[in-house]
Amino acid sequence: MSTPITSTLDPEQQRIAGEALQATVVDLIDLSLIAKQAHWNVVGRNFRSVHLALDELVVAARDFTDTAAERATAIGVSPDGRAATVSAESGALGFESGWQQDTDVIDSVVANLAAVIGRLRERIESTEKADPVTQDLFIEIAARLEQLHWMWQAQLATA
Repeated sequence: MSTPITSTLDPEQQRIAGEALQATVVDLIDLSLIAKQAHWNVVGRNFRSVHLALDELVVAARDFTDTAAERATAIGVSPDGRAATVSAESGALGFESGWQQDTDVIDSVVANLAAVIGRLRERIESTEKADPVTQDLFIEIAARLEQLHWMWQAQLATA
């Protein structure tokens, strides 16, 4: 198929921003699936609060996935959120199968958020000159994910 959407970016800017957006779409889809898997399988004393916090994470990840994918489309890059692509390219750490203790779920979510945020921060740097609009989007996503990262950590923190 021809390219139905053209970009206002030059080809190199489009490539850099497009690759960064695609990687972000993949990571965020996987993060939403990890959180939903955890949501269905969490058990323990803090089940209810963890269960509800996982829903909040799923909504954030899904909303940001859509925003990143639509930004890719806006610059003429076709986003790929297929299961095989997510499985092959995600930088998230994944989640164990079966029932999981609430404290283990929290540890896993914290680690997965840190992995996704780390990759996102690399993309913030890579898009600084190529496409400040995409960089701004990544900064917004990172800010929210870092807030969630803190909130998840606080559930097990001791003073």
